[in-house]
Amino acid sequence: MHWLGVLATALGAAALVLGAAALRSGWTLPWTRGKVLRPQLYGLGGVLFGVACLGQGLFSLGVLPAVSRDVRFYAVFALLLCGLLLIGVSQMPRTARRRG
Repeated sequence: MHWLGVLATALGAAALVLGAAALRSGWTLPWTRGKVLRPQLYGLGGVLFGVACLGQGLFSLGVLPAVSRDVRFYAVFALLLCGLLLIGVSQMPRTARRRG
């Protein structure tokens, strides 16, 4: 299962780089440009997703000190869920506010 930690680390690093690019300059991948309406939210979601994957990969490779499985599971789950929710919200159109 050593390859799984390497794969999670690589995926996390790639998501961090892409999220930082979206946060910094608003750049997204070419196949997501038509869908992403708010690149800053998309970038923040990518960063959270990347941190979760990178942390999980580094924990499984033994680079980071071991913590209990419950703490690791809930922390990674919360980061992944928040990241995916932000990526989903970044693709929703804005609604017009009513005055009244």
